[in-house]
Amino acid sequence: MTQQTGLVEVRHLSGWQKVKRLARLRLLIPIKRSSKPPQFTARGVGIGMAWALTPSLGVQMIFCLVTWFIAKKIFNWEFNLLVAMAWTWTTNVVTAIPCFYLFFVTGQLFLWRGDDLSGYIEFSRQWEELISQNKEMDFFSKLWADMSIAGRVWGVPLLLGCLPWSIVGGVLSYFLSLRFILKHRLLKQKRKLVRQNRKQK
Repeated sequence: MTQQTGLVEVRHLSGWQKVKRLARLRLLIPIKRSSKPPQFTARGVGIGMAWALTPSLGVQMIFCLVTWFIAKKIFNWEFNLLVAMAWTWTTNVVTAIPCFYLFFVTGQLFLWRGDDLSGYIEFSRQWEELISQNKEMDFFSKLWADMSIAGRVWGVPLLLGCLPWSIVGGVLSYFLSLRFILKHRLLKQKRKLVRQNRKQK
């Protein structure tokens, strides 16, 4: 298939099909193609998801890099940094507001503020209203301004509420991805043996 034909096919995909294709390219293919030990790659998925499930949109990859540096230099513990960075993509401009609202509600419940829960539509409206104030700034200035505003308005509930999701999501992602990688490699090995047997015959 030529590159031009591939581009035409992508244009004809539905919105959901494009999301699935992008997820496969960015998330699944890197862990399938990794030649490192399964645990090494799975740790990357776990770290990436742990940071993805925090209100740190835009700087998650930097946090992955800092985590990798500290883990390697101080604890002699490594993970696949590129895979970790790729998996932070699960929180993006489309999924950020739903995730942040989930963190906010969880944090409010932890703080025994169940009677102070704004609805999702209201939360989304407030968020979009706040970040629209900084449209003229460059990317990093806008990012810092948006995060500062979010911190002032929803800071404690957001930070507190993201913790259980980040911890559970990171651990669960590690074990699920490890299982996926092991099954994929086993299947790949079986296919290789089948091809070798056919050649011998």
